[in-house]
Amino acid sequence: MGKIFSDFDFSGFWKPSDYALKEYVGAPITDEAVAAVERALGYKLPASYVEFMGYQNGGIPFRTNHRTNERTTWAADHIAISGLYSVGGEKACSLLGEFGSQFWIEEWGYPPIGIYFADCPSAGHDMVCLDYRACGPAGEPQIVHVDQEWDYHIVRVAENFESFIRGLEDDSAFVLTS
Repeated sequence: MGKIFSDFDFSGFWKPSDYALKEYVGAPITDEAVAAVERALGYKLPASYVEFMGYQNGGIPFRTNHRTNERTTWAADHIAISGLYSVGGEKACSLLGEFGSQFWIEEWGYPPIGIYFADCPSAGHDMVCLDYRACGPAGEPQIVHVDQEWDYHIVRVAENFESFIRGLEDDSAFVLTS
């Protein structure tokens, strides 16, 4: 496939489920699908995102938590995601789908700072975004968590998509306190 994730263990990354197949997992990506998403959203997808989705186009990972240096409504030290959006528009949870990036901006009022690519367990009250503010529409976006419950407060999560994926951890890495 590509070289960015050539050393990555995909065998234990995706959680197989009928729900993931129905809502997230899109058809194998093509150059045409990538170009259509980029045209529709006005941003160049990071090479790491395109390569990663080339292995499986969207889904629900086993490891769904990522550390943060700042508190969010989810936890003091991390965020959680529900799934990663596929490239395309045929699934509800795809970049151009029913609950795609534009939906969150137009219907929920999320700031138009990039591409919303991962949802969270809050059912829309927080999202994860490829943030293009510092790099421009063709640059390498950083990954941010946007919290609707805190007036769309933005917390930096990772330097880029590759770092985000490599930084995902399972629930056992975190001590949940009440």
